[in-house]
Amino acid sequence: MGVEKIPIYKPYIGEDESKIVAECMESTWISSQGKYINAFEQNIQKYTGANHAIAVSNGTVAIHLAMLALDIGHGDEVITTNFTYVASSNSILYVGAKPVFVDIDPLTWNLDPSLIEEKISPRTKAILYTNVYGVPGDYNELKRIADKHGLFLIEDAAESFGATFEEKASGTLGDISTYSFFGNKTITTGEGGMVLTPDRKLADKIRKLKNQGNSETVRYYHDILGYNYRMTNIQAAIGVAQLKKIKEILELKAQIQQNYEEGLKDLVNFQKLPDNSSSSYWMCSILFSTIKEKDHIIAKLNDEKVETRPFFTPIDELPFYEKIEDCPISKKISALGINLPSFPALETKDQSRIIELIRNNI
Repeated sequence: MGVEKIPIYKPYIGEDESKIVAECMESTWISSQGKYINAFEQNIQKYTGANHAIAVSNGTVAIHLAMLALDIGHGDEVITTNFTYVASSNSILYVGAKPVFVDIDPLTWNLDPSLIEEKISPRTKAILYTNVYGVPGDYNELKRIADKHGLFLIEDAAESFGATFEEKASGTLGDISTYSFFGNKTITTGEGGMVLTPDRKLADKIRKLKNQGNSETVRYYHDILGYNYRMTNIQAAIGVAQLKKIKEILELKAQIQQNYEEGLKDLVNFQKLPDNSSSSYWMCSILFSTIKEKDHIIAKLNDEKVETRPFFTPIDELPFYEKIEDCPISKKISALGINLPSFPALETKDQSRIIELIRNNI
């Protein structure tokens, strides 16, 4: 019998999730109504300290709803990072606005606040930042710039559930924040997302938009153009079970990150945290000195049935975006980095083998 493949990620699910889903099925409340949706929203609010949390069908629609709720549309510009998953930038295009890309900090790999103000124009309406691979962005500086210029601040916290910035929860660091609960996220509902905001009016608008624009007073009357962006009761049930494990999940992932750093710190570079912050360590990520070195390690790990993942392609290099020349750091980081297996149940012996394979082949 050969060596079992080590995947890049797998969800941390078990009997608790199976039991609560079975209860949901037995109740017959399996669609977008049922007690678990409200319970999941309330539990997220309690965990994060958010005023309002709205469950939605995935993380992409969560950002789309943020754009819609803030009335961002044709002719507007949104400052955003060139190094992230494409969903955040796509959400800007969905509403007819223009993403204006800013380069990243070479240490944190997040949007570099020092480069933002030169990109602000009379058409700029918001800053959308992502907490890449679980590391929080520099919220204080981003907030200062947004307030100075009268801009909305949108936090894409899809990768950073459980992270903190100065003891404030990721997911509460913006006028609107969003989560993803995709199968490879820190907690999962299979597919799913959440929109969080401190503002009651925005929360009410988001709830209406996600529910086909339904009138609050007249059944089957729709007074605005809305969307079917609802989470199902089954998804929410999984989320309720997952959230009970969040402390354990974060501790396991932090230990995995620590093991990688201790085993490889003399050979590769790691993402840095801002001061007074904590990471969710969603994806344990390493940076090589050369592309040749990176490609060699990917091939060797693949030969030994260890899955890796390339870093995000810079958004401007995708065919439906305008190519830019002033984001050299995002292009360099993208070319030199990989994600390593990061799932909470990764066994110490398997991680030790991964570390040994890298050390012996670099």
